[in-house]
Amino acid sequence: MPNGKSSGKHSHQLLFSEAIAQPKTMAEQTSPPCHAPTPADPPTLEATDHIMQEIVSVRRRLEAIDLKITDLTVASSSICADIAGFRETANALDQCLTAVEGQVAALPDQEAELRSLRAKITDLEDRSRRDTVRFFGIPEHKEGSDIKSFLKTLLSDLFGTELLPPLKFQRAHRIGPFHKATSDKPRPIITCFLRHEQARQIITAAKT
Repeated sequence: MPNGKSSGKHSHQLLFSEAIAQPKTMAEQTSPPCHAPTPADPPTLEATDHIMQEIVSVRRRLEAIDLKITDLTVASSSICADIAGFRETANALDQCLTAVEGQVAALPDQEAELRSLRAKITDLEDRSRRDTVRFFGIPEHKEGSDIKSFLKTLLSDLFGTELLPPLKFQRAHRIGPFHKATSDKPRPIITCFLRHEQARQIITAAKT
């Protein structure tokens, strides 16, 4: 009868010997199975054509977008130029408005100056008219070639030599152009005396 201890030791040696003798079998039993990758299927012709069509469509869209961007750039440049022109116009109008405001502010002074000038003109007209006398009803061409001598003789006959000192005229002439159709209405004769007193004496004598 074999010894129990020796029998157990022999069985352990046998199991170890079997493991060494069959390493691949145990490794295959313990390691998980490994699958090799399979190659992908090549794209078909239809898929390639579809991809090319999509690329062409995208390119056309990009070209259309590029054209729109170009148009927008041109329009933006035109708008910028218009804005610059409007700005220059606004500056010019601002300057004109400033000038007009200055003129409006100066209107009261100008109005006062204008009133003063009108008063001076009226005074000058009055001063010039006070030496002037007009004679009506004297037939045309009655005065001849020397109208001053004619007036001296006429006034002396009308008012007398004692009423007037020797008459002196600055100028004497008829007013307006001569028309044969209205020759029955003679033009008035206007005279400007050299002395104001002579004109006043003539007017006073004519009234009396």
